[in-house]
Amino acid sequence: MKRVLFVCTGNICRSPTAEGVARVLIARRGLDGLIEVDSAGTEGYHVGAAPDPRARKIALKRGYDLSSLRARKLEVPDFQRFDLVLAMDEGHLEIMERLCPQVYRPKIALFMRYARTHRRTDVPDPYYGGDAGFEAVLDYCEDGVEGLLDTLKPE
Repeated sequence: MKRVLFVCTGNICRSPTAEGVARVLIARRGLDGLIEVDSAGTEGYHVGAAPDPRARKIALKRGYDLSSLRARKLEVPDFQRFDLVLAMDEGHLEIMERLCPQVYRPKIALFMRYARTHRRTDVPDPYYGGDAGFEAVLDYCEDGVEGLLDTLKPE
Protein backbone atom coordinates (compact mmCIF):
# COMPACT_ATOMS: atom_id res chain seq x y z
CA MET A 1 0.00 0.00 0.00
CA LYS A 2 1.25 3.45 -0.94
CA ARG A 3 0.10 6.38 1.21
CA VAL A 4 -0.02 9.94 -0.15
CA LEU A 5 -0.79 13.13 1.77
CA PHE A 6 -1.70 16.38 -0.03
CA VAL A 7 -0.92 19.58 1.90
CA CYS A 8 -2.09 23.20 1.52
CA THR A 9 -2.64 26.02 4.02
CA GLY A 10 -6.00 25.44 5.70
CA ASN A 11 -7.00 22.13 4.10
CA ILE A 12 -10.26 23.52 2.72
CA CYS A 13 -9.49 24.31 -0.95
CA ARG A 14 -6.50 22.84 -2.75
CA SER A 15 -5.47 19.77 -0.77
CA PRO A 16 -8.99 18.37 -0.24
CA THR A 17 -9.63 18.90 -3.96
CA ALA A 18 -6.53 16.84 -4.75
CA GLU A 19 -7.64 14.20 -2.25
CA GLY A 20 -11.15 14.02 -3.73
CA VAL A 21 -9.83 13.76 -7.28
CA ALA A 22 -7.34 11.09 -6.21
CA ARG A 23 -10.04 8.99 -4.52
CA VAL A 24 -12.14 8.93 -7.69
CA LEU A 25 -9.24 8.28 -10.06
CA ILE A 26 -7.85 5.54 -7.81
CA ALA A 27 -11.24 3.81 -7.92
CA ARG A 28 -11.53 4.27 -11.72
CA ARG A 29 -8.13 2.66 -12.19
CA GLY A 30 -8.99 -0.26 -9.91
CA LEU A 31 -6.31 0.73 -7.40
CA ASP A 32 -8.51 0.69 -4.27
CA GLY A 33 -6.58 -0.96 -1.46
CA LEU A 34 -3.27 -0.22 -3.17
CA ILE A 35 -3.10 3.56 -2.75
CA GLU A 36 -4.43 5.52 0.25
CA VAL A 37 -4.81 9.30 0.17
CA ASP A 38 -5.47 12.01 2.73
CA SER A 39 -5.00 15.76 3.02
CA ALA A 40 -3.95 18.26 5.67
CA GLY A 41 -3.15 21.92 6.19
CA THR A 42 -0.01 23.61 7.43
CA GLU A 43 -2.29 25.74 9.64
CA GLY A 44 -5.12 24.71 11.94
CA TYR A 45 -7.54 27.51 11.05
CA HIS A 46 -10.31 25.22 9.82
CA VAL A 47 -9.80 21.93 11.72
CA GLY A 48 -12.98 19.85 11.46
CA ALA A 49 -14.52 22.01 8.72
CA ALA A 50 -15.73 20.72 5.36
CA PRO A 51 -13.99 21.99 2.23
CA ASP A 52 -14.88 25.47 1.01
CA PRO A 53 -18.42 25.48 -0.50
CA ARG A 54 -17.01 26.78 -3.80
CA ALA A 55 -14.51 23.92 -3.97
CA ARG A 56 -17.29 21.41 -3.24
CA LYS A 57 -19.60 22.95 -5.87
CA ILE A 58 -17.01 23.02 -8.66
CA ALA A 59 -15.72 19.53 -7.84
CA LEU A 60 -19.22 18.04 -7.76
CA LYS A 61 -19.90 19.37 -11.27
CA ARG A 62 -17.05 17.12 -12.45
CA GLY A 63 -18.06 14.11 -10.37
CA TYR A 64 -15.90 14.59 -7.27
CA ASP A 65 -17.82 14.64 -3.98
CA LEU A 66 -15.76 16.42 -1.31
CA SER A 67 -18.60 16.69 1.23
CA SER A 68 -17.32 13.95 3.58
CA LEU A 69 -13.81 15.41 3.88
CA ARG A 70 -12.82 17.39 6.98
CA ALA A 71 -9.88 19.71 7.51
CA ARG A 72 -7.02 18.70 9.75
CA LYS A 73 -3.59 20.06 10.54
CA LEU A 74 -0.36 18.48 9.34
CA GLU A 75 1.48 16.74 12.18
CA VAL A 76 5.04 15.43 12.51
CA PRO A 77 3.87 11.75 12.59
CA ASP A 78 2.40 12.28 9.09
CA PHE A 79 5.93 12.31 7.67
CA GLN A 80 6.49 8.80 9.00
CA ARG A 81 3.04 7.44 8.11
CA PHE A 82 2.89 8.60 4.47
CA ASP A 83 5.15 7.55 1.61
CA LEU A 84 4.70 10.90 -0.14
CA VAL A 85 3.79 14.26 1.39
CA LEU A 86 2.98 16.66 -1.43
CA ALA A 87 2.88 20.44 -1.07
CA MET A 88 0.50 22.53 -3.15
CA ASP A 89 2.98 25.43 -3.31
CA GLU A 90 6.53 26.38 -2.43
CA GLY A 91 5.46 28.09 0.80
CA HIS A 92 3.94 24.84 2.04
CA LEU A 93 7.07 22.98 1.01
CA GLU A 94 9.23 25.35 3.08
CA ILE A 95 7.02 24.84 6.14
CA MET A 96 7.11 21.07 5.63
CA GLU A 97 10.90 21.11 5.32
CA ARG A 98 11.18 22.87 8.68
CA LEU A 99 8.71 20.51 10.36
CA CYS A 100 9.86 17.23 8.79
CA PRO A 101 12.49 15.13 10.57
CA GLN A 102 15.60 14.84 8.38
CA VAL A 103 15.15 11.10 7.86
CA TYR A 104 11.79 11.64 6.12
CA ARG A 105 12.75 14.60 3.91
CA PRO A 106 13.01 12.46 0.75
CA LYS A 107 9.23 11.89 1.06
CA ILE A 108 8.29 15.55 0.59
CA ALA A 109 7.87 17.27 -2.78
CA LEU A 110 5.77 19.71 -4.75
CA PHE A 111 2.54 18.15 -6.03
CA MET A 112 2.83 19.78 -9.47
CA ARG A 113 6.04 17.88 -10.24
CA TYR A 114 3.66 15.07 -11.26
CA ALA A 115 1.60 17.19 -13.66
CA ARG A 116 1.73 16.03 -17.26
CA THR A 117 0.39 19.04 -19.16
CA HIS A 118 0.57 22.07 -16.84
CA ARG A 119 4.09 23.44 -16.46
CA ARG A 120 4.03 25.25 -13.13
CA THR A 121 5.36 24.64 -9.63
CA ASP A 122 2.41 25.86 -7.55
CA VAL A 123 -1.31 25.26 -7.41
CA PRO A 124 -2.56 28.84 -6.84
CA ASP A 125 -4.75 29.57 -3.83
CA PRO A 126 -8.32 30.25 -5.05
CA TYR A 127 -9.67 31.31 -1.65
CA TYR A 128 -9.94 35.06 -2.29
CA GLY A 129 -11.15 34.74 -5.88
CA GLY A 130 -14.15 33.43 -7.76
CA ASP A 131 -15.22 30.20 -9.41
CA ALA A 132 -12.58 30.45 -12.14
CA GLY A 133 -9.84 29.97 -9.55
CA PHE A 134 -11.52 26.84 -8.22
CA GLU A 135 -11.94 25.53 -11.79
CA ALA A 136 -8.21 26.07 -12.36
CA VAL A 137 -7.34 24.26 -9.11
CA LEU A 138 -9.44 21.33 -10.27
CA ASP A 139 -7.67 21.30 -13.65
CA TYR A 140 -4.26 21.24 -11.93
CA CYS A 141 -5.36 18.55 -9.47
CA GLU A 142 -6.69 16.29 -12.21
CA ASP A 143 -3.45 16.67 -14.15
CA GLY A 144 -1.21 16.18 -11.12
CA VAL A 145 -3.13 13.19 -9.76
CA GLU A 146 -3.14 11.44 -13.16
CA GLY A 147 0.64 11.86 -13.37
CA LEU A 148 1.08 10.78 -9.76
CA LEU A 149 -0.97 7.62 -10.28
CA ASP A 150 1.07 6.81 -13.39
CA THR A 151 4.19 6.76 -11.19
CA LEU A 152 2.56 4.76 -8.39
CA LYS A 153 0.74 2.11 -10.43
CA PRO A 154 1.82 -1.43 -9.63
CA GLU A 155 3.93 -3.24 -12.23
